[in-house]
Amino acid sequence: METVPTTTQLVEPLFALWTNPPVDDAAALAAFRDLYHDPVTVNGIPFAAADLLLRARQVNQAYSELRIELIDTVSAPARFVVAFQMLGRHTGPLATPLGTVAPTGREVRIRTIDVLTLDEGRISEVVVVGDELGTLIGLGAVTLASG
Repeated sequence: METVPTTTQLVEPLFALWTNPPVDDAAALAAFRDLYHDPVTVNGIPFAAADLLLRARQVNQAYSELRIELIDTVSAPARFVVAFQMLGRHTGPLATPLGTVAPTGREVRIRTIDVLTLDEGRISEVVVVGDELGTLIGLGAVTLASG
């Protein structure tokens, strides 16, 4: 049975990697492969370590002063659930399903829950539930119609 890591063993390195990936691509890829299978399945889609690195670089280009606050964790055999919010300032272009949002300078608070499946000590699958609509509303990229 898969041993579930502690928050210190998994979440702290995970958050550090996403908020401040190594500048050197080879070192960054190695760091992603230390935490994730290559490929890893994210919401049903396989992602190579290079895809994760690209996404991390995009996040760090879109937001400055990036930090993550842990809300809660839940452990189960071969599963680790982490609820968190990513905070920062929107200072670069942000690619979204609705198109690219130009920098706004606004503070962001992105609420997310990740359900991580662990295999051989690394993440083999991720189910991400994120508040993308809340983020887009906060950036002024979309508005809700009044009823």
